[in-house]
Amino acid sequence: MKIVILGAGQVGGTLAENLANEANDITIVDTDINRLRELQDRLDIRTVEGNASYPSALAQAGAQDADMLIAVTNSDEINMVACQIGQTLFNIPTKIARVRAYDYLQQEKLLFNKDALPIDVLISPEQLVTQHIKRLIQQPGALQVLDFASGKAQLVAVKAYYGGPLVGREIAYLRTHMPSVDTRVAAIFRQGKPIIPQGNTVIEADDEVFFIAAKKDIRAVMSELRRLDNPYKRIIIAGGGNIGARLASDIENDYQVKIIERSMPRCNLLARTLNNTIVLNGSASDKELLLEENIEDTDVFCALTNDDEANIMASMLAKRLGARTVMTLINNPAYVDLVQGGVIDIAISPQQTTIGALLTHVRRGDVAAVHSLRRGAAEALEAVAHGDKRSSKVVGRTIEEIDLPPGTTIGAVVRNEEVLIAHDDVVVENGDHVILFLVDKRRIGEVERLFQVGLAFF
Repeated sequence: MKIVILGAGQVGGTLAENLANEANDITIVDTDINRLRELQDRLDIRTVEGNASYPSALAQAGAQDADMLIAVTNSDEINMVACQIGQTLFNIPTKIARVRAYDYLQQEKLLFNKDALPIDVLISPEQLVTQHIKRLIQQPGALQVLDFASGKAQLVAVKAYYGGPLVGREIAYLRTHMPSVDTRVAAIFRQGKPIIPQGNTVIEADDEVFFIAAKKDIRAVMSELRRLDNPYKRIIIAGGGNIGARLASDIENDYQVKIIERSMPRCNLLARTLNNTIVLNGSASDKELLLEENIEDTDVFCALTNDDEANIMASMLAKRLGARTVMTLINNPAYVDLVQGGVIDIAISPQQTTIGALLTHVRRGDVAAVHSLRRGAAEALEAVAHGDKRSSKVVGRTIEEIDLPPGTTIGAVVRNEEVLIAHDDVVVENGDHVILFLVDKRRIGEVERLFQVGLAFF
């Protein structure tokens, strides 16, 4: 696939890295020649120095025969104009744009369509990150919570602790111990290295365990791996920017929410727009303020400012003062692995959340969802099966019969409203949503080909 990426920042660069490794023809456009040179030295891609919305720069990037345009510069306006030019001058089939401003998103249906701004897919990082944090708050103790098939099934990552009924036992014991709950352990990461689980695999304390189940069964399965945390009630959000404000708005009717914001004008705006949230003017690194607001009784402290260092320091202080769980927004990918699992419980990377949403629309075959796991080390994929036994490599076959690439497991099949955990005898039918887990992302092309309808394979 020939793809033109506009913007060589964290998202554009990470996306180029993902796609270049999968044998796509990638060209990236940016005004920063040093950043382009750095990417070209590392990756097998073309680079073009220029303004991403200029027709000349797009032409130089090969827009005239591109299959897809992905506009992820730091400017919403440049991204929107580039998509318009990509359609008008070059007739690019698929145009994806990152748009952050809430004002634009409020008028999404009117603004972004073939009769107005011809953007086929709209990506809002703030909205994606807000949803990600909200799911983590709804599932106390989870490191990652991912929705599949419109939320019918969830893939959850938890850290196994001493005392969990399944810790120190083989995975097969789970079915004996919980006969009424169906689940599948999709992968285990032990000391940072992936293990493809078998029935006789023993779960050890400190393993990072990814399991999939129907949404209603998630809490029951989590209780097998660790002491079940009480539901969260009290939330403090540090930073009243776009993400902090959206999160507060989404959860304020279900939790006791406070926002700490340094800017008084922003505080006034938040106070006017939020209904059940307490807005505090001050610094989230102010020890006295945190103590006054009973940080020791806080269930979740979310540091969501635009400053990584400020987020990390505020989170460390909040944890030291007694906050039960701290979640920290970190834009610099190099920091994420350094801090998660220590004082900071969960490090949230906007880039990885956004990349997953973008990859959903890049994958070949009918892919309904893609999620990047463990800071990009692995991937979860939801693919829709089409065809029959003659035209498809998966339809009409049992899970056991499907020729999966090494390092790939099928976790579940969602059929209409039913979640079928992927046991060997489950037969895949036309229209099923198949949820796969890949610990080796180099195999993604093989997985995509499994779900492409073709001629008879016999």
